[in-house]
Amino acid sequence: MKALFEFLVVILFFATYVATKNIVWATAVAVAGGVIQAAFLWLKHRKLQTMQWLSLVLIVVFGGATIAFKDAHFIMWKPTILFWAMSAALLLAQLLGKNPLKAAMGKEIKLPEHIWPKLAYAWVGFLIFMGLINLWVAYRFTEAQWVNYKLFGSTGLLLAFVIVQMLFLSRYLPKEEN
Repeated sequence: MKALFEFLVVILFFATYVATKNIVWATAVAVAGGVIQAAFLWLKHRKLQTMQWLSLVLIVVFGGATIAFKDAHFIMWKPTILFWAMSAALLLAQLLGKNPLKAAMGKEIKLPEHIWPKLAYAWVGFLIFMGLINLWVAYRFTEAQWVNYKLFGSTGLLLAFVIVQMLFLSRYLPKEEN
């Protein structure tokens, strides 16, 4: 349910674009939705996680620029900036001897120590790839095709990556005894 709530702004953006064929209107709905979502989370938890802050700032700044200048390229850059910021944060943490993935998942998943850095670097590479693919679609295809990619393509790629990652990690998970 939490993932669906976090995905709600993307769904609102997509639905508004499909209904209006106007990326400025869709962006305005996404900006409003992002602000309302952040406010709700703030009121409920009295804090926002770093990625929630980053996403809010990016949607307000890049969405605001799209609305002000009526130029879709600003909002099209937002996913790339988010992907690359997450990639840079993961890489920096890994280089500083910390592993945010292990910190987040280490209690639920027991993996050999040498696998955690591989997992982090795989995510770094994947996020860089996702940023590049987003720009390629944004500049190579139509606005409507980018909107479809934003919802279906990037979500499909993320799902495929997670499945491949799970298959890779399954070799290292402890076997259950009968």
